[in-house]
Amino acid sequence: MDIRIGIKDSAREIAFDSAQTAKEVEDAVLAAFGAAHLALDDAKGRRYIVPSASIAYVEIGSESTRKIGFVA
Repeated sequence: MDIRIGIKDSAREIAFDSAQTAKEVEDAVLAAFGAAHLALDDAKGRRYIVPSASIAYVEIGSESTRKIGFVA
């Protein structure tokens, strides 16, 4: 699943693929607003930690895989 995190006062965003479900990511984001930071893991095992006060938005992509080929 694709995840994008917008950072306040920054033109760039953090974008990565995660093996977590949409519900797990949503729960982590909502819990981060009451805590000091948001911590998420990507599909390669890296951990991203973002101060919750700096989060502008979080975009959670779909869990479905992309189809390759032609559609009839």
